[in-house]
Amino acid sequence: MAARSTLATRLARARFLARLIPLGCALLFLLGLALARPSLAWPGAARQGTSHAQVRATPRQALKGYLEAARAAEWTRAAEFLDLRGRRAAPGSAAAGTLARQLKEVLDQTFWIDLERVSDTPEGSPDDGLAPDLERVTTVRTPQGEVPILLARSAAAQGGEWRFSGETVAAIPELHAVHGREHGWLEEHLPAPFFELRLLEVELWQWLGLLLAVIAGSIAGYVGSAILLRVTRQVAQRTKTAWDDELLARSASPVRFALSVFAFYALAQILELNALVAGFLALACKALTVVAATWLLLRMVDVLAEAVHRNLGRRDTNTADTLVPIGRRVTKAFVLGIALVSLIHNLGFNVAGILAGLGVGGLAVALAAQKTLENLFGGITVLVDRPVEVGQTCRVGEHFGTVEEIGMRSTRVRTLDRTLVTIANAEFAAARIENFSRRDQMRLYTVLQLGYDTTPDQLRYLLVDLRKVLYAHPKVTHDPCRVRFTSLSAYSLDLEVFAFVDTQDWNEFLGIREEIYLRFIDVVAASGATFAYPSQTLYLGRDGGRDLAKSAAAERAVQAWREAGSLPLPEFPPEAIAAIDDTLEFPPKGSALHRPRA
Repeated sequence: MAARSTLATRLARARFLARLIPLGCALLFLLGLALARPSLAWPGAARQGTSHAQVRATPRQALKGYLEAARAAEWTRAAEFLDLRGRRAAPGSAAAGTLARQLKEVLDQTFWIDLERVSDTPEGSPDDGLAPDLERVTTVRTPQGEVPILLARSAAAQGGEWRFSGETVAAIPELHAVHGREHGWLEEHLPAPFFELRLLEVELWQWLGLLLAVIAGSIAGYVGSAILLRVTRQVAQRTKTAWDDELLARSASPVRFALSVFAFYALAQILELNALVAGFLALACKALTVVAATWLLLRMVDVLAEAVHRNLGRRDTNTADTLVPIGRRVTKAFVLGIALVSLIHNLGFNVAGILAGLGVGGLAVALAAQKTLENLFGGITVLVDRPVEVGQTCRVGEHFGTVEEIGMRSTRVRTLDRTLVTIANAEFAAARIENFSRRDQMRLYTVLQLGYDTTPDQLRYLLVDLRKVLYAHPKVTHDPCRVRFTSLSAYSLDLEVFAFVDTQDWNEFLGIREEIYLRFIDVVAASGATFAYPSQTLYLGRDGGRDLAKSAAAERAVQAWREAGSLPLPEFPPEAIAAIDDTLEFPPKGSALHRPRA
């Protein structure tokens, strides 16, 4: 085991070092490019010493000319765009070039110039609140307050050209002291090409520094995550749960990635990058931090979902298999949605406007996808309410079968004919669902139809012995458990049997019912009675007539009730009911339950 662990550690280190090879190759390539092409400068920039008329007729042209000269490191030519009147630095002198270079460093550190925002008319911007001969480029903050960077137009007698104003030139040393860069040790030990070669306004030494920051940040993230996870793992091992150990194991990669981003950003701050690149790196690091946090949250969702699935599966496997995967997907979608909104916000976009637009578009989509959304919410209702679960037998409307799958759009039922019926969740949730798998008992019900030649005593015998069969059976519950003479139908005397069998398995119930029905047939045969068949009997004979004496007695009794005013029709009077209340012996004499009255 120890040998395997050592081998795995070595392989991990080898893979990590292999990831640094492309960065090292890029580093060597740029270094060779710098040594082989020391004269390489900003694309389109003029070489040192090029002489041509400087166009400064508009603020934009003047600013553009200055930037082109500065990007080409032609500081003497760049100084021509400064108003040096009244300054000790004479045009063309080294001091003038120094002022031009310091101004460029200040602008790089504080502001990214967008030429499209600078006026391209000889008169400048008319609505900027400044004098007609002034144009504001930007404003630089200092401990003493804000200092405007202005372009000023000279008098017509002096050519009417635009240059950086005298006030701005006078403030350059102060601004450079606050925002300027001093390479110090680097300038003494690195060749000039490392400072002269630029790409996207980033000097070569800064590009190399960024590559080194990537490598150093990766190493710092690897080491920092190893130390952090080792400490937290010792704490997690003291707990009784296993999900925290699994969470730490799965969070290694996102934690390492986040620490690498933090370390890279911290190292990039010492490179004195210009405002645009520094702002871009800040946005990129924020976005990568959101990615790392989202990555970690998704790993947490997976670990927690598996833990919930294990715990819930011990009690209800069907619920765990159905609800947990859907809950995991919904939670992940929610996390990704929040991450997307946060990412858009960190990149500088107007999230409120985007969400408002999505709200209008979402309304249109919701109207178009009304049925889809209805089925989605129907599926959620079925999963939460749980009228049926996968594997249970049910009747949904006219369909009867076993539920095979409950999806987000539809539910699939395998019928008794082995066909697969797909029911939309909206229809499924609104339908009358009869779940047969959740019965605690199964009903035993039948009607025994006996012939009219069955005598009353035979019926009494059957009522007794049929109940004995039910009471004696171990699978039949005693409450309720009844056999009753219920009907004198057209061709039979009907005995209703009603009881419950203590089982939830349909196949077992069929066997029990079959055995009870066979015993019923034996009881009927033992009584001498027979089952009735649908038939009609025609008797031909002379009518013996009615008993005149009994009829006369009944008529006299009714006439006496009328004369006495006591005929109990259409309703019995209360006093008549009270007089005969509880005078009939029940159970009747001869019954095993009969008790003589006191």
